[in-house]
Amino acid sequence: MTSAEHDRLMRANQANWDARTPVHLASRFYGLDQDLDPERWFAPFEWEDLGDLAGRDVLHLQCHLGTETLAFARRGARAVGLDFSAASVAAASGIARRAGADVRYVCANVYDAVEALDGRQFDVVYTGKGALCYLPDLDRWARTVARLLRPGGLLYVVEFHPLLHALGPKPAPGEGPELLLRHDYLGGGGPVHRDGTHTYTDGPPVRGATDSYEWMHGIGEVVTASVRAGLTVRQLRETGELPWPRWPQAVRTESGWWRLPEPRIPLLYGLSAVR
Repeated sequence: MTSAEHDRLMRANQANWDARTPVHLASRFYGLDQDLDPERWFAPFEWEDLGDLAGRDVLHLQCHLGTETLAFARRGARAVGLDFSAASVAAASGIARRAGADVRYVCANVYDAVEALDGRQFDVVYTGKGALCYLPDLDRWARTVARLLRPGGLLYVVEFHPLLHALGPKPAPGEGPELLLRHDYLGGGGPVHRDGTHTYTDGPPVRGATDSYEWMHGIGEVVTASVRAGLTVRQLRETGELPWPRWPQAVRTESGWWRLPEPRIPLLYGLSAVR
């Protein structure tokens, strides 16, 4: 597939995320009608891996409403969020302002981040939890990240495991408790067209642009792209916990997240790589 075709599909995704934004703002999923608790979206091991963020420059790529970006600011980081949806960036700015958080949000495609941020470099670039599947070219992504990092800077990816995507991140209507493989585990098969009328939240249907395109990326592809870009992989974690109960038989853990009682399978992974 050509870069022009990639750009066309990403523009369709951008329109879909613009249309998703008011739905997500009204949803209970993000808890925006309550006291904000942005740290609920982080596994405990993430803070262990990230370390002390006070006084550090942290960039959150594909930040959407910026709920996770706020957690970095609250831990003392100079936080910047970037997203290609103008509606999301406007909403994130409003959420941060109401929360009294000093966060800068920038509207740009990930691949244009270096130019959009005027060549600024960061101590930490963070991304994940449903972000990489919207990028067609991981080698280009990793090269961009390498340019965004200072020497010694950390790329930290926390993403849904490819096995979760193969099972389907959202139950099908009428689904029972069985775990069923619905999609390819391995990536590289080209874009998957999805109907984005209904999102992962409890909000109403999306109005307008409902076409959505995703690319499946295996862990090997993410690691290899990072290494090709000159980054040194320091750690790869896998965990069987999710921040929401994907299956009805999921049980709450001590961390407040959810896991399957059995079988224990990886549902999320964390990758640390250093420039």
